[in-house]
Amino acid sequence: MKGRKIVLGVTGSIAAYKSAELIRLLAGSGAEVSVVMTESACKFISPLTLRVLSKGRVYTSLFEDMSMHLVHVGLAERCELLLIAPATANIIAKLAHGLADDLLSTIALAVKSPVLIAPAMNEAMFGNPVCKSNMKFLKSMGIRFVEPGKGELASGKIGKGRLAELEKIVEEAGKVLSEKVKKDFRGRTVVVSAGPTREAIDPVRFISNPSTGKMGYALAGAVRERGAKVILVSGPCYISPPRDVKFVKVETAAEMRKEVLASSKKADVILMAAAVANYRPKKKFSEKIKKGKAGILLELESNPDILAELGKNKGKRILVGFSMETSSHIRRAGKKLREKNLDFIISNDPLQEGAGFGSETNIVKIVDRKGNVEELPKLPKEKIAHIILDRVA
Repeated sequence: MKGRKIVLGVTGSIAAYKSAELIRLLAGSGAEVSVVMTESACKFISPLTLRVLSKGRVYTSLFEDMSMHLVHVGLAERCELLLIAPATANIIAKLAHGLADDLLSTIALAVKSPVLIAPAMNEAMFGNPVCKSNMKFLKSMGIRFVEPGKGELASGKIGKGRLAELEKIVEEAGKVLSEKVKKDFRGRTVVVSAGPTREAIDPVRFISNPSTGKMGYALAGAVRERGAKVILVSGPCYISPPRDVKFVKVETAAEMRKEVLASSKKADVILMAAAVANYRPKKKFSEKIKKGKAGILLELESNPDILAELGKNKGKRILVGFSMETSSHIRRAGKKLREKNLDFIISNDPLQEGAGFGSETNIVKIVDRKGNVEELPKLPKEKIAHIILDRVA
């Protein structure tokens, strides 16, 4: 959900306190969250709390700041998803009958984006025929619901009406947003490599690099959103793989070669974003090397060139590589593209601010077989992933 704009509506349920953690989860997934609170919601949790967590403004009234002309229209136009959580029976009734007497209900009437509602209320209210009828009508209008769970309610009784688990709400929000993405990779199998490899020196030391896997994981998530079956072969990373991908964890370059070559047999597209170590120690010490007065000589040998091997047996597959250089970027990227029989190569410089290892953004140049060079400005890695996929498609 990186960069996706979500308006979170918080209403006057006792579950309003959970909106703080919900904001944290949404922001953690990369979404930009704008918060709209009803007057009743402000009785349960402070707008200041949600403002700090969302790192943005919290809106509580249609008339709080008249310098912002038609704030409800502005929020509605920027919104990619209106998520109301928790949603009371009152806001559900307003939406079902087209009422607009506060900021949240006014935005709900103005948005053209999808609407997702997570109800939270007493079991008797949730089961009331009028409330059920309102929800049924809203569903018929295309509004989605995250069904409440069964558990202990504010009354102390056990029943259905408890706000759904926050992780489930975030997952449903991601599904709704992904439905807006074009599905031009549906029916395709895509292999993505990501992260670093580690080559052991002894049981506690290894040769590696600072790759975090963010670019590769962004590619895997983006192509999965666009309908592909994804196999993500990843070196050691500390981020969670995208949902609904086949995740294969490896450590060394030899392990990555084995898994990538096996997976590539059924692939239509191969995206090699991993930072594979070029060398490994010729000898791995069986015990930890002890510190001594004299230094040690570490002899290295070459790792297999996975990208070159894929290029030799490319067939009709589309093969994309990455080139990280600190000088002569385009010349070296072009040479690599030709020698390894690639369709595209993505060139970037780790010395540029906002690019390279560990950054949330990247600055890349896309080079194709004809020698065309497309320069992209600094963008979030998720956006770059979709641009790369546009070229592949």
